[in-house]
Formats: sequence, C-alpha cells, structure tokens
Amino acid sequence: MTSATARGHIALPKAAALVEALPWLKSFSGRTVVVKYGGHAMTSPELQAAFAEDVVFLRYAGVRVVVVHGGGPQITAHLDRLGVPSEFRGGYRVTTPETMQVVRMVLVGQVNSDVVGTLNAHGPFAVGLSGEDAHLFTAERRDVVVDGERIDVGLVGEVVDVQPAILNALLDEGKVPVVATVARGENGEIFNVNADTAAAAVAVALQAEKLVVLTDVEGLYADWPSSDEVISSLTADELEELLPGLTTGMVPKMEACLRAVRGGVPRAHVLDGRVPHSLLLELFTDEGVGTMVVPK
Repeated sequence: MTSATARGHIALPKAAALVEALPWLKSFSGRTVVVKYGGHAMTSPELQAAFAEDVVFLRYAGVRVVVVHGGGPQITAHLDRLGVPSEFRGGYRVTTPETMQVVRMVLVGQVNSDVVGTLNAHGPFAVGLSGEDAHLFTAERRDVVVDGERIDVGLVGEVVDVQPAILNALLDEGKVPVVATVARGENGEIFNVNADTAAAAVAVALQAEKLVVLTDVEGLYADWPSSDEVISSLTADELEELLPGLTTGMVPKMEACLRAVRGGVPRAHVLDGRVPHSLLLELFTDEGVGTMVVPK
C-alpha cells in the first residue's frame, strides 16, 4: 500500500461525514436558526471555543444564526462577590431592583461582550445587542406557579413583543446577532428575561427553521430521576401533558420549545451543551442528539 493510499483511507471517515452533512447543508442554507446559549457551555473555555467554531461553520454554510444568551452562573458569581444571596423559584431568579442592576451589568457589559469576542476571533461576524436595543423586546412582569401557588419573583419579565427588523438587517448583512436578555416594559421598567423563553420569542418572530436550546443535561428524561433514558422526540401535545411534572430547571426550557413550535417553528431541540460541537451534531448528522419537539 502506498503512503498516498494509506492517507486516503485515514481521511475516508472525514469524507463520509461531509457527505452525510450534504443534504442538511442544502436544507438549512439561507434558513434561520435561533440558538439559546448558556449554562456550563458558557463557562468552560474549551466549550466556548467549540461553540464559536460551530456558529462560524454555520455562518459559512449560509445559515442565518441568531444567538440568544443568558448568564446565570456569571450573575450568581457577581452577586456572591457582593454578598447578595441568589434565590430561585419555579426555575426563575427572584430579581429585586438591586439584583436587576447586577443582572443588566453582567449580561450586557460582561457576558455579551465575551460571547461576541469569542465569535469574532474567527472573523468580523458577531454583533452584540440587548433586548433594549431598538425596542427589540417588550416585556411584561410575570410571576411563576410553584406547587399550585402563584409566586411573585420581582423584576422578571415575559417577552410579549419582538421587533425583528434589526435582527433581519444584521442577518441580511451576513452578521450573527448576539442578544442579551434584558428588556424594557411599556412603562420603562427594566426586566430580567429568561433566556430560554426569549429565544423562543425570537424564533417565532423570525419564523426560524429551528430553535436550539443548549443546556447541561442530555435532553428531556422520560422518568427522571428513576431513569436516565432521554426522549428523542415528542409532540407539542405530549410535552404539554408532561410539563406539570418536570423539574423546575427544565420547565423554562421545555416551555420555550412548546412556545416555539406552537408559534410556527417547525422544530425545537434541547441539546447537551457540555458535548463539544453538539450544535453541528444535531443539525448535520442523521442521528441527531438530545430531545426534539415537533408541532404534531
């Protein structure tokens, strides 16, 4: 066997992966994908680099990518340094006026800049925004239901309107909008908006092809904690039946998927952001990963 032949055999798996990706590349080129980015994938330097590579790959493949990010670990770390306790109810951070100042500073001033910088290490692609810019988001105060009781969680908002013109303008220019999830209300209040639900609202407003929620679990478990079997696919109606029994951390993520597909997005996915390149595995392989939600 010649050295050229040997090298060819070594490279064959790479060629096979590219061939497998071809139909998916064709189907997603020119389409919009909204990615919610957060959790462990945001705090690990190795996973940050892998995420940036995935997004830039999608950009070069002609996919219109919008990144919507949270920053829970960074917010908690900053509050800890200030001696301010963090409290969560029903999966949402209880947000006092004091906490809101920190949320806004960390999400817009620190996390957004870090995500933009990581992406732009590959070229001039990413543009940082917040939900306040150009009235991108309008939010209303919301509460949460815990054990059948409505709980006031402070300055936590629900996105009730998205003005996508600025996002479409950036996407048309080949840019990647990176959106921090703070929003104004009708009366000028500033709200902390859950990044999962904000990403769903963006996906609906843009009529995206997919919503992808990166999290720190493999997907939606069939019977947690008794089983670690991941549900690979379910319909909106099936998900709605399961929602009351889900753990508080999964509720916002699965509510986001439900909102997206009920709003016209063909598919929504929950993926394990701790797996390097999970975004590409979902979009460009036949097997996919995580849990997929479809309208019916």
